[in-house]
Amino acid sequence: MSTAAVTSKRSLQGARLPKWAPFAIAAGSVALGVVITFAASLDSSIQWALMGAIFYVVGTYAIAARVEGRRQAKDRVATSLVWVAFLLALIPLVSLIWSTVSRGVKVLDFYFLSHSMGLVADDEPGGGIYHAILGSLEQVGLATVIAAPIGVLTAVYLVEYGRGKLAKAVTFFVDVMTGIPSIVAGLFILSIMLAFDMQPFGFAGSLALAILMMPVVVRSTEEMLKLVPNELREASLALGIPKWRTILKVVIPTSIGGITTGIMLAVARIAGETAPVLLLVWGNSLINANPFEGAQQSLPLYIYQQYANSGGAGAAYDRAWAASLTLIAFVMILNAAARGIARWKAPKTGR
Repeated sequence: MSTAAVTSKRSLQGARLPKWAPFAIAAGSVALGVVITFAASLDSSIQWALMGAIFYVVGTYAIAARVEGRRQAKDRVATSLVWVAFLLALIPLVSLIWSTVSRGVKVLDFYFLSHSMGLVADDEPGGGIYHAILGSLEQVGLATVIAAPIGVLTAVYLVEYGRGKLAKAVTFFVDVMTGIPSIVAGLFILSIMLAFDMQPFGFAGSLALAILMMPVVVRSTEEMLKLVPNELREASLALGIPKWRTILKVVIPTSIGGITTGIMLAVARIAGETAPVLLLVWGNSLINANPFEGAQQSLPLYIYQQYANSGGAGAAYDRAWAASLTLIAFVMILNAAARGIARWKAPKTGR
């Protein structure tokens, strides 16, 4: 390429900021925010980050408008706002994880995971969360066994068969159930228990959790089924295969990855519910492996009870943070498993 062609190409592109310019502007903005924070003797440690974000956006526009023009400056400001929003969203997340890990590791060990509270008082050291882990696994597992088949079949009806007023009514009530508070589901099951003069037991909590889980499963499964191309259905029906068999052998296997992901995310959503368990299960410091008789414990309820009885310090306070770290790890494992299943079951592209 000749020198004249290179010069013409550069003139058409215009002046451009170097690739390191955004990092330099960000570093200068943060430094300026820190200087102003210390100079003004501000108390909040977050204020320097907010000021740095404002300086970064304003500085990006000013420098880009000076070098590249206003049109390119607006594009860089939009990109800067996206990055600023992302970093601001990370602040509470990182702070939460850091606080939970730093406080939860004090008593989190094999003994803590393999023993129950037994006769240990709240203000005494020792005890563990084995009974809470067992109760959570049983309650969430039973809720999944109830809610997953009902939710998947409801979604199949809405996508494959649903027509007319009944389908609209089902869709409406699914939308309503998606937004109901968890305490309402607990009160509903509690009213049934009081009508039959029943005592608290673990399965009652599973019923309330299943009510909260079903609309999430229906919505996620419905969206996955809608993504299946109609050509696959038509090809199967053209071969004379009945519709129910087409759904069973073609539609569901094609979307099974997304369906499984939705179910596991719904499980992660109900794993941290406290209000229904507090109303229906009550909690138990001893091991109760029978969810159909007697009060049980669960991780969210254990965390609430330990923190409420701790007074903000002491052994119960440390146990509450260790149980919180365990619950977060459980939810993270479920989310990681959901992503792995989605990638494993994703339709293969290419030849």
